[in-house]
Amino acid sequence: MEYYLLYLLLGIVAGVAAGLLGIGGGLIIVPVLVFIFQQQQFSGEVIVHLAVGTSLATIVLTSISSVRSHHRHGAVLWPVFGRLVPGIIVGALLGAAIADEMPTRVLKWVFAVFELTVATQMLLAYRPNPQRGLPGWPGLSLTGTLIGAVSAIVGIGGGTMTVPFLVWCNVAMRKAVATAAACGLPIAVAGAAGFIINGWAEPALPAYSSGYVYWPAFIGIVATSVLFAPLGARLAHRLPAAQLKRIFALLLYALGIRMLLG
Repeated sequence: MEYYLLYLLLGIVAGVAAGLLGIGGGLIIVPVLVFIFQQQQFSGEVIVHLAVGTSLATIVLTSISSVRSHHRHGAVLWPVFGRLVPGIIVGALLGAAIADEMPTRVLKWVFAVFELTVATQMLLAYRPNPQRGLPGWPGLSLTGTLIGAVSAIVGIGGGTMTVPFLVWCNVAMRKAVATAAACGLPIAVAGAAGFIINGWAEPALPAYSSGYVYWPAFIGIVATSVLFAPLGARLAHRLPAAQLKRIFALLLYALGIRMLLG
């Protein structure tokens, strides 16, 4: 029972962070799930893959709520989304297949380095200068493939890459965030499907798993993250965003370092 309470608590933290800072919960969900799965004594061969796959599955539901909100405000650039999606789906499926071939230790290091990179970007408040327009269909397809692959490998919705890319291409920040949120849905769907398919025959998986998705954790996280994301969004209008991002960056540093050393 204590583990189910931890899943619920993790969903609260991830939901509030997503609503408050616009950062997908995967950066929190994956390292914390790794820790919880270790306490549950799951096989070390599958712990990180299980955490990444489960994280992607939770993003499917949480991103639906986010996309609906952005769409109501007319902020999603659906034509850009449509040109990115084919590459995103291919990339996410490819990323899941690549992750399946990685030993647990390598996947853990890849995630940790990515998380520390994102934390540094947040701490320095780096934003790319708009320098060009959006590329054509081939360029957007290639970009979508890269974003989808990396996102699936580390179990995130891709906003930490999609937003800077769109801003670099002269898309206004509000529309970049909204379009990136929409892109998170196909990343999560294709990525989670890839982790389920690639992990289906893995003998070391715990009960109640479908491939690399562990359903008790999925249910617990989603049950609270969907409820608490709106709270985070309301708090975002009342709290100093810059200071909160610095605090969150320090949390990501702690989680990333623990992944490297744990």
